[in-house]
Amino acid sequence: MQTVLTDFFNGRVAIGLKRLMLVAIAILTVGCTKFFLPPLGSNPWQTIALETDSTFSDVAFAAEADHGWLVGSRSTLFETTDGGQTWEQKALDLGEQRYTFTSVSFAGDEGWVAGLPSVLLHTTDGGKSWANVPLSNQLPGNPLLVTAISKGAVELATDVGAIYRTEDSGRNWNALVQAAVGVVRNMTRDDSGRYVAVSSRGNFYSTWEPGQASWQPHNRENSKRLQNMGFTSDGNLWLIARGGQMQFGLPNEDPAVPKYETWGEPLHPELGSSWGFLDVSYRTDEELWVSGGSGTLLMSPDGGETWLKDEPVGDVPSNLYRIKFFDGDRGFILGQRGYLLRYLPEDATV
Repeated sequence: MQTVLTDFFNGRVAIGLKRLMLVAIAILTVGCTKFFLPPLGSNPWQTIALETDSTFSDVAFAAEADHGWLVGSRSTLFETTDGGQTWEQKALDLGEQRYTFTSVSFAGDEGWVAGLPSVLLHTTDGGKSWANVPLSNQLPGNPLLVTAISKGAVELATDVGAIYRTEDSGRNWNALVQAAVGVVRNMTRDDSGRYVAVSSRGNFYSTWEPGQASWQPHNRENSKRLQNMGFTSDGNLWLIARGGQMQFGLPNEDPAVPKYETWGEPLHPELGSSWGFLDVSYRTDEELWVSGGSGTLLMSPDGGETWLKDEPVGDVPSNLYRIKFFDGDRGFILGQRGYLLRYLPEDATV
């Protein structure tokens, strides 16, 4: 009798396991068609490993197209004169203080580097010499984002959302907002002067446009905390939330709904990825790239409708924090421990 019951029980377990496997297969093949993405046909990124343990945060180019600067943690400053193929580290006399340079920007040969603790560097000769610009002790927060607009004109935003502008290369500054927004996780500015900032805890975001007296706060869409935000190629917003979730803003056609609060459906480009996303950048109006932890790099050729994965980049032993394109053929992805990626068009040679 015991043998019969054991056989019966084992049979029921086997049937249950078989049904469970069939359900799992059905989910993977029908309900989760994006569990693992198909690969790109070729890898357009060259991996560069520099001799530093620093994490890179920004890159910019001066008047000469191939002359650029790369900044990051530990007072890191690298220079290239060949479009980013090779880089040489530069040492500045800034005393014993170690800085994290968070932003670099050029208008012609006039350039700026911002960082924390509070520091702002200025050059007028493409970086041959750098001067430390004195900042007031009353400055709200630390310099986070600097944007060179034209000769002598630059905007400086701090990590609590204060925004200042100078027209005379930093001798006099005018406040553009009446009050800071609070500590921010990250901040993005578009070419028209609009800003979007994610709060330090990722529980809300704020926007500011030229002419507004203060930042406009917005609640996040759902329970997932925000990781990063920026502007799409058509002027709307994109967002990255925890867990590899993305959303794209939609045109606001209802005057009763506040601006920047109309969103498309949440999407997960690759459900099988266990690493979160960190940044988004558009190479063209339709082609966008998404970077993330542990060498994650995805590409959409159609504005986010379909996705491909750059599998070779997954071997890069670094989180990929920021993507920056300067035109269709020049781009960089910034990582940690001295790693960065350089975009190579199909017809380019190294």
